[in-house]
Amino acid sequence: MNLPAIQAVLRERNMDAWLFYDHHHRDPIAYRVLGIPAGLMVTRRWFYVIPAKGEPVKLVHKIESGHLDTLPGSKLQYAGWQELFDQVKAMLSNFRDIAMQYSPNNLVFYVSLVDGGTLEMIRGLGKNVVSSGDLVAQFEATWTEEQIKTHFAARDAIDSITAAAFKEIGRRVRNGGTTESDIQHWFMEAFARENLITDDPPIVAVNANSGNPHYEPQEKTSAPIRQGDFVLLDVWAKKNTPDAVYYDITWTGSVGKAPSDRMREIFQIVSQARDAGVKTVKEAVAAERQIAGWEVDRAVRGHIKKAGFGEYFIHRTGHSIGTDVHANGANMDDLEVHDDRRILANSCFSIEPGIYLPEFGVRSEVNVLVRPKAAEVTGKIQNEIVTI
Repeated sequence: MNLPAIQAVLRERNMDAWLFYDHHHRDPIAYRVLGIPAGLMVTRRWFYVIPAKGEPVKLVHKIESGHLDTLPGSKLQYAGWQELFDQVKAMLSNFRDIAMQYSPNNLVFYVSLVDGGTLEMIRGLGKNVVSSGDLVAQFEATWTEEQIKTHFAARDAIDSITAAAFKEIGRRVRNGGTTESDIQHWFMEAFARENLITDDPPIVAVNANSGNPHYEPQEKTSAPIRQGDFVLLDVWAKKNTPDAVYYDITWTGSVGKAPSDRMREIFQIVSQARDAGVKTVKEAVAAERQIAGWEVDRAVRGHIKKAGFGEYFIHRTGHSIGTDVHANGANMDDLEVHDDRRILANSCFSIEPGIYLPEFGVRSEVNVLVRPKAAEVTGKIQNEIVTI
């Protein structure tokens, strides 16, 4: 935990304190931000408050009194429920605006982890509970220089593997055939050779399956890949090193012959929408204007709606990227939620619009890394459907 950094951000955002609370590991964010061992047996409630100024205070049950000993600050203990209430009241007595893992109306549900009863208790003490969403993003989804290096290392490997995958698909189709699952296995073998790891295997989706954004090939039901097929590859992985971060892309191709006019039409709309999102981010960062995730989604979605395909773009524009492929920073989202979290310097996210038709679906995904005064797409940008 970086206490000075947390307190500096609290002061910058005019928050009096950040209150962490957990029971039975309901809030994994707290363990990561505070650096508490995730393997603790937590059968009783604990609280930890970090003030904008001054010393933190921890409150633990007497039978689990050592749980927060690795953290700085004074320690209070309780056994009974009335004692807990009195101690919480005392530790928060000097604060009014208190950040917690909460989001109004549960809009940013990735962050909204505190139960309703605990919110009632804190509000019953006369406190104004505010969302910790931007704080979580600052300490969970911004990258160090070393992490940025791991992203580019993953990029170099994945861009190369993806290009080779298209060639492998073509070779196998010409020499007797292959399936979605076969190519998925090929990817995992390539990942192992390049010291890459992933939480789930990549998506290999053919024809109608590419119209399902979260399609997962299964060994027994995997579709064959044949001449003339449309293929979507969604590929994400990170280097198998400590604190490495992900690289996540989606490309599309047509096997054996040029894509149809319909495929090219849909790809052009999607890629133009993608580029509109990238432009929105780049211009805001260059102008040093604060920008939220929903603004990027609105720019991208607006282009697809104008082209007449709004009903076929059924997911958010992009997600935060970190040590998990879906991290806890701002998502590019004004559909599933109105994500008003700020896009922060040294954060990274995907821009991946899609149009999903019954016969095929097109998604084009890039990663955008934001620096203090500039933003960049970190990998290759697909500008036409690959002829495999």
